[in-house]
Amino acid sequence: MPSLRTALLQSSGRPGAVAENLKALDEAAARAADAGARLLVAPELFLTGYAIGDAVPELAEPADGPGAEAIAEIAVRHGLAVLYGYPERDGERIFNASQLIGADGVRLANYRKTHLFGCFEQEWFTPGEQTVVQAELDGIRVGLLICYDVEFPENVRAHALAGTDLLLVPTAQMHPFQFVAESVVPVRAFESQMYVAYVNRTGPEGEFEFVGLSCLAGPDGVVRTRAGRGEELVIGEVDPEFLAASRAANPYLADRRPGLYGSLA
Repeated sequence: MPSLRTALLQSSGRPGAVAENLKALDEAAARAADAGARLLVAPELFLTGYAIGDAVPELAEPADGPGAEAIAEIAVRHGLAVLYGYPERDGERIFNASQLIGADGVRLANYRKTHLFGCFEQEWFTPGEQTVVQAELDGIRVGLLICYDVEFPENVRAHALAGTDLLLVPTAQMHPFQFVAESVVPVRAFESQMYVAYVNRTGPEGEFEFVGLSCLAGPDGVVRTRAGRGEELVIGEVDPEFLAASRAANPYLADRRPGLYGSLA
């Protein structure tokens, strides 16, 4: 099975300017496709921006809303799948969500962030209730989490037990928590034997300062590609043959003793 070339778009776009963010995504998709990527991953709440304050209700839209339609057109035009973050409206509730759209424009998976971080998110968003959301992409089982979710090892282990090969984590990681991108994410990839694509915003945005450092970490804990602190598009390979060999050599999942862990829940 061939590798899945994956592009990570490290960008904050422009808060509140959906049309400009779609343009930036379109331009990144063109560059990613020219480099042979089959998947483009954008950060948390990329469609609208993160620091949008009380504009959340106004900018939120359904999973099949106009933003999804526009991104489906981008995916088809450039022939690659796109994962992006957005505020999802479902009736009176609003979720911090991410959605994966295939290269054919079909919506493949939609995930609602289960662990909300800080006062801003807890004020405006309802926490999701489904831990494991997956889709198949070029023969690879792709799973979705968002930012703070990946800092809970239980979430990542649930994906490992469900067979996730590549975990996509659109992120809004802030100063001074850059150690998550530098250290926690590669460890998560190693301890649960999967690839993890951690894709961050960058620079100042309202009251927040995002640290960049997006990365694609492999099941050996080695980072395949890493962005710096600025706007950047980086590309790495998700190799299913290497993943299979790593899982065969690493005993973590096989050596688990679930009967001892009941008290943890």
